[in-house]
Amino acid sequence: MKEMKASLSQSPAISLRQIVVMGGGGFSMEPRNQRLDRYVLGLTKKARPRVAFVGTASGDSHDYFRRFYRAMRKLPCRPTHIPLFQISSKGASPTGQLLEQDVIYVGGGNTANLLAIWRLHGVDKAMREAWRRGTILTGLSAGMICWFESGVTDSFGPLRELKNGLGILKGSACPHYDGEAHRRPTYQRLIKTGVLPPGVAADDGAAIHFIGGKIFRCVASRPGASAFRVQRHGAEAVETPLPTTLLDPAGGI
Repeated sequence: MKEMKASLSQSPAISLRQIVVMGGGGFSMEPRNQRLDRYVLGLTKKARPRVAFVGTASGDSHDYFRRFYRAMRKLPCRPTHIPLFQISSKGASPTGQLLEQDVIYVGGGNTANLLAIWRLHGVDKAMREAWRRGTILTGLSAGMICWFESGVTDSFGPLRELKNGLGILKGSACPHYDGEAHRRPTYQRLIKTGVLPPGVAADDGAAIHFIGGKIFRCVASRPGASAFRVQRHGAEAVETPLPTTLLDPAGGI
């Protein structure tokens, strides 16, 4: 993957197909640091964008929903959540709700379970259609991995490969690159041995902003948080840091 040649001050148009993947961070990991969440909301160019939280990976944890609303009340947006474990017989379907949003925010948890449930309810197709229409897709941990073809997951216990991601973004992904001791070596081993294709990794507090499937920029909520490209060269995995810009408190560049 190659970064788009664009100034860091350049703002993408809302009609572009955008995904912002976070290695970790956002409201659930950095409740007092809203830089990444503000950055994503700012991409909509709307005064009060509609943002829906999808907590499938956590089993629609009520505590996760509570923390989402508590965080979003501090930001200029119109929040809602879309549960899949207890679907209401009234109102719009989950897929219909997804297509009404400006931002879809996917939480962390079990990526394998998330993908299975999404496919059962047609959410996988709705996510792709929302992206095509200009809805900004974002998330951390499982909410990072799910958009790619493959990634590193603890969905089955010990860290291992997951190969049936949505594939909206090509290649593989690894969140928590600096946040969990075994993430970095496991990801590099899986790429080195050819189990996973080349891809990207993000530290906790770092995010990679894709436009149309290509990297537009990398941003961070704290100093030192970085993003990386990880590729196979010969019999080795080679890690290349990507330029990462520290966001200001308002989520700006």
